[in-house]
This record gives sequence, structure tokens and C-alpha cells, in this order.
Amino acid sequence: MNRLTNFRAKMAPFAGAALVTSKQNQFYLSEFEYDDGYLLILQDAAYLLADFRYIEAAKAAAAEGFTVLRPEEGMNAAVKELLAKHKVDTLLLEEQNVTLADRERLEKVLEGVELRSGAGRIFTELRVIKDEKELAAIGAAQELTDAAFAHILEYLHPGLREIDVALELEFFMRKNGATGLAFDTIAVSGSASSLPHGVPRDLPLEKGFLTMDFGARFGGYCSDMTRTVVIGKADDDMKHLYNTVLAAQKAALEAARGGMGCFALDKIARDIIEGNGYQGRFGHSLGHGVGIDIHEAPNLSPRAGADAVLLPGHVVTVEPGIYIEGKYGCRIEDMIAVRADGSILDFTKSPKELIEIV
Repeated sequence: MNRLTNFRAKMAPFAGAALVTSKQNQFYLSEFEYDDGYLLILQDAAYLLADFRYIEAAKAAAAEGFTVLRPEEGMNAAVKELLAKHKVDTLLLEEQNVTLADRERLEKVLEGVELRSGAGRIFTELRVIKDEKELAAIGAAQELTDAAFAHILEYLHPGLREIDVALELEFFMRKNGATGLAFDTIAVSGSASSLPHGVPRDLPLEKGFLTMDFGARFGGYCSDMTRTVVIGKADDDMKHLYNTVLAAQKAALEAARGGMGCFALDKIARDIIEGNGYQGRFGHSLGHGVGIDIHEAPNLSPRAGADAVLLPGHVVTVEPGIYIEGKYGCRIEDMIAVRADGSILDFTKSPKELIEIV
């Protein structure tokens, strides 16, 4: 079954139609990426509503099964007309994406139509399992990210600014085929490396750890990788910290498999870090899902429920870290997928042994 068929099957018990307003879910169903319009999904039809700026491109790129329309009297008026045409009086909304103001406008126009929440939950259920086309796009995005890391190792030298490193990574990925960035690039050094999501500074690289967290977007899908290197020479404490993070990551990667609990996998890495004297220094989850969005379900977390397990088609990061406030920090991150047989595919090929830039 295709994505549209799968969505309709899950929609049927709740409403006769669904209004898709988020850019990500519009792309997921229609395979056309735009940010000003609607998808209206019914059991017997699917409409892509776009204005003049997108209409030609939408007609060329929209997936099979969509009728592309350019409303003359506004998007909401078009939805009203189409619902009346198909004799549908219940409409499912994306609860995470529709504001109160949006809902009030719809209620005013769609008099007699019952608006219901729940489309967002359906998309979460569908998007968490990646198909082969999605896995191929994620893999291609990661190939660009791996190539960028190989490039930056040749480019790095003391005297560069953090912002230079971030921009070079971004330029390389875009120049070599990325359609965009998966997220804002992180490149933080020395004392700033203790900030898990630090912002690159207009300052020369400090000696010590340099953490680079970056990813490409390709075919509508994201990649995500972190590597930490050392500017200068690492002392014994830095080596111990780095090797602890590396051991935690390797142990989690080796244990990962279909059916593995998300909480249990996080605990494997966390126990190694805390057992090596870094209690309270690993303050985020072990990993998160990746797809059209850089953060998706599932989550490898201490807060994951007992029923949260890795399933075939899941794509997640494995990214333990240690952060000592005001001193330094280190994170190592790969992105993996669960294959149909429950085994693990690691998309990330970049080296992860300690590298010193002198």
C-alpha cells in the first residue's frame, strides 16, 4: 500500500476527511515540498491546494492520486466547497500544527462541519516507519555528511574561528549535492564544548575538544552526525573522557537490534558513563528519530515507556556525551536503521577514534 492508502485507512475511523497543513506532512503524502497551501484528503479523492507561486511545480511533482487546484476564493473557502461536493461533514486536523486562530477561522468558514483532532497522531504512527525510498534518501544525506567530515579534517588548523568551521562544513555539503541543512551546524571548542547545543562563535578555536554536530538534507530527508576532535594534544583526563564516550557509544551500537527497549538501550550507554565517574554529566537522551524532521519518534530515553521498542524501519541516532560545565565536553553520534530482520544498519562511516589537530 502507498502512503495515501495507509493514511486513509487510519483516518477512516475518525473522520471523513483530513486537512494537512504542515509542510512536513504535506511532503510526506504528496512528495511535493511547499509551505503555503493545504492537502485535503478524502476517501475518494485527494487535493493539493496551492497558489500561483507553486501551482506549475505542484502539477509536475505531486504524487499519483492528487488533484492539484488553485483556489480563486481562498484556501478555506475551497475546503468548504470540496467537503460539500463530497458530502463530508467531519474534518480531522493536525493537532500539533493548527493554532487557536487557525481553528477559529476554519470554524467560521466551515459551518456545519465538525472539526476533530488526531491527524498529527496518524502521521507520527506512519512516519516512524521508514520505507526503502526514505532509507535511501537518508543514506544519501549521510554520505554527504561523512564526506564533509573527511573534508573538514583536511581543512582544520589552529587559528580558524568556530564560525569558519561551521561555514566550511555547510558550504561543502551544499556544493556537493545537499538540498539544504538538516539543522544549524554546531562547531564549538574548548570551554564552549561543554554546551551540547552551543552556537559557533566568531572566535579562534580554543585548544581542547572541538565538537561538530552537523547534517545534510537530501531528497527531503535529514542526516545527523557528531564527531569530536582535539585541537592540540589531549591530556590523560581528556583521553579518559573521550574513550568513555566512545565505549558507551560502541556498546549501545553493538546491543541495538529490533525489539530492543528504547529505555534499555539508553541505560547501556548511561551506565558506562556513570560507572567511569561522570555521574550527572550525560544530561540528554541517547538518541532520537530522524527523517523529514531532524527530531522525530522514537526516542532512546530514560523516560521511554516499557512499550517503546526499536522496530524495523526505525531510524535513530546513538549519541552519548559527557559535558563538564565551564571546562569541556564531548559527543560521538552515529545514525542507524533497524532492518527487516531486526539487525542494524549504521549509516555513519566516519572514523571515531581520537583525532588530534596539531
